[in-house]
Amino acid sequence: MPDLLRKPATDAAKLHDITPESAGWGYVGFGAYQLAPGGTAAESTGETEVILVLVEGRARITADGTDFGERGDRLSVFEKTPPHCIYVPAGSDWRAEATTDCVVAVCRAPAKPGRRAAVIGPEGITLTDRGTGTNLRHINAIAMEERDVADSLLVTEVFTPAGHWSSYPPHRHDEDDFPRMTYLEETYYHRLNPAQGFGIQRVFTEDGSLDETMAVSDHDVVLVPRGHHPCGAPYGYEMYYLNVMAGPRRQWRFQNHPDHDWIYQRDTGS
Repeated sequence: MPDLLRKPATDAAKLHDITPESAGWGYVGFGAYQLAPGGTAAESTGETEVILVLVEGRARITADGTDFGERGDRLSVFEKTPPHCIYVPAGSDWRAEATTDCVVAVCRAPAKPGRRAAVIGPEGITLTDRGTGTNLRHINAIAMEERDVADSLLVTEVFTPAGHWSSYPPHRHDEDDFPRMTYLEETYYHRLNPAQGFGIQRVFTEDGSLDETMAVSDHDVVLVPRGHHPCGAPYGYEMYYLNVMAGPRRQWRFQNHPDHDWIYQRDTGS
């Protein structure tokens, strides 16, 4: 059975350290730190690029020899304001020192040297709606293909209201067949409001060779190596997730599940 559900560490500031090797794939890495005021996190990027996302709280950030000062506005991720993020190129170092309780996400993917460290957001990120009815969710597109801010990484935040579905209708992006579809590995970093809640995520292929349904808790990560991957938030609990995607092409092209594409066609009028 694939190990798609990754629980956070309970006795360390580093909640997650998912590498391509530990995930069993080739592109995406994901880490997360939960820091108290004065706590620090620091890494070298090696042959990967990194986007640091201040999920919540504030921290002083230095990267690639540049001091970006104190970053972060929202003390709770569920304030939904656009996040402060820093791009860190391959072959460099970064360091974060918390000035409040904070969570720093570390999004990684292969890259070539040549880019410089840079601020991504909150400028240029606007909370937008997607879907209708109980498929409505709210998106902060941090680093999707429309923004030339990375070599490989695609990063976005999604807020799913209580009782709603997200990443729905079910869709997949597991074939390198551009422009019909692009191969993109993906991680979901979940948060719940209130924190004692849970959500549901299913990862499944059309031929049934992979079919896992998981109850996700606050700070869990779900790996999506292939297949469809919808998730739902039960009544009473709002769901957030941070998506990290990467593959051989920095473009997001997907196909809906043929049994459920009628929902998309109906809602878009296509």
